[in-house]
Order: sequence, then structure tokens, then C-alpha cells
Amino acid sequence: MPHTVSRFLAEGPRVGIRHFTYGDGPEFTTRARESKDLHHPWLFPPLTDAAYAAYAGVLIEDPTRAGFLVCERDGGDIAGFINVNNIVEGGFQCGALGYGAFAHAAGRGLMREGLDLVIGYAFGPLRLHRLEINVQPGNAASIALARGAGFRLEGFSPKMIFIDGGWRDHERWAITAETRASG
Repeated sequence: MPHTVSRFLAEGPRVGIRHFTYGDGPEFTTRARESKDLHHPWLFPPLTDAAYAAYAGVLIEDPTRAGFLVCERDGGDIAGFINVNNIVEGGFQCGALGYGAFAHAAGRGLMREGLDLVIGYAFGPLRLHRLEINVQPGNAASIALARGAGFRLEGFSPKMIFIDGGWRDHERWAITAETRASG
């Protein structure tokens, strides 16, 4: 049987992760529009082709960011996205995660599996040492995802990030390569 190259950077039983492409715009924006109620007031992914092109362009071109689509292995549908932002190399070797599930995939464990794959990729090929997640305290689903992936609560930052017209409080969660290896 000939070996076939996977379209994914990493795979789990139900999902794989891959980088964003400009060609993903139509599916991504359709899923984002279908998921507006799920995302509000926590997150605002691009809803139009032009907004997606700008968003994906930063993730594709900027070396301080790495964007990953979480895709179902059966059919390849985009279940969500996980971005490693603010990548700092040198002595810090850290990145900040942002993520969102799409409504059709919410509550099915696909993002948990995808997050595990992204963490492995970040601590492997990206050579990062630490990942951080900043979450608004009322976002129970996001906090559960962070906690379930082994992130630990490190602190609280009042009025940390400007979202939806106001400065929002955030909890700071983190994981290191050593914590993951021992967990």
C-alpha cells in the first residue's frame, strides 16, 4: 500500500490541525456567521471574505503568529480555530493562544482534541516553552477547555483587553513544556 502524505500537521482520532489558507475563506466565514450567537460577547471572527483575507493574511505572513484550523478528519469540515499569537523567541519562547469553536462542532470534544494537537505542535516544531490563554471570567466554556488541557490559573488582570467596546477583565492561564510532560 503506498504511503500518502497527510494534509494535517498533526492528527488525533477525530480531528487534524492545519495552517490557514486564503482558500478557506468561504467555509470559515460561513461557519463564523452560523456561530455568532455562540461567540458573542467573547469573540468576533471575520464574517466577510475581505475581513477573512486580512485576518488569514496576518496568520500566514506574520512570523509572530501561527494559525491552525481544527478540521474533522471525516470530511475535513472546519470545526474551529486555534491561533498562537505574540510568539516571542529567545529566552522567553512563549505564545498566547486564542481559539473558537464553530456552532456545529461545539460540545463534541473536537476543540479539546485540537487544542492538545496545537500544544504538542507548539512545544515540538515551534520550539516554544510556554503557552498562555487569557480568558474573560464569565466564559465558562473557554475556561473549561483551558483547564481540561492542563493549563493552570496564574492570575487575574483587570481591564486587560479591549473587546466589544470596552476594557474586559481576564484570567491568565498557562502551561509549560515541563508541566505538560509531567501531566
